[in-house]
Amino acid sequence: MRQVVLQFVTSLDGHSADADNGIRDFMMSIDDPEQEKYALSRLWQAGTHIMGRVSYQEMALFWPASSLPAATPMNDIPKVVFSRTLKSAGWPESRIARGDTAEEIAKLKAEPGGEILAHGGTQFARSLIRLGLVDQYRLWVLPAAAGQGAALFTGLARPLKLRLVKSTAFPSGVLELVYSPADHQDLQAGPPGAAGAGPAGAA
Repeated sequence: MRQVVLQFVTSLDGHSADADNGIRDFMMSIDDPEQEKYALSRLWQAGTHIMGRVSYQEMALFWPASSLPAATPMNDIPKVVFSRTLKSAGWPESRIARGDTAEEIAKLKAEPGGEILAHGGTQFARSLIRLGLVDQYRLWVLPAAAGQGAALFTGLARPLKLRLVKSTAFPSGVLELVYSPADHQDLQAGPPGAAGAGPAGAA
């Protein structure tokens, strides 16, 4: 059965890469070929990209016209956008999931193929966490503090216990932290230390 991997970019003080807190601009300014190569290799491990409506609309405008190395896996790998209001999904290789989130995820997990890579989208990411649908957390921690913005782990009914599977530091100071829920078996964490998506490819 396929696993759901939540990929999320966060500041050092735990805020998401929102456009209004300066972290997105900082993220885009990072020049780290080693980290970009590694992140690109991780993108290619996905069998399906999933995301909420807001992230979908942003990425559907950006990636089809992009010449970045990450554009190929972002455009070619099938995508599912979870929305009850989006009327159409014109980005190639994409479709809309309008049903119950847990039921739609269960269907995706039963399909063959690579991991299900969830892109945050803070609201969508939070919904996956609250429903207990995340099998692995892949957090890209940037070497900068935002001081404001949306936090990922809020509104939890009880503490979420995680186990560190892997950590990788890059020359730029970007840190990849891979966690699994404490009651889950470990997943394949991917190759150590090497993959141009960069954190920008995960937005």
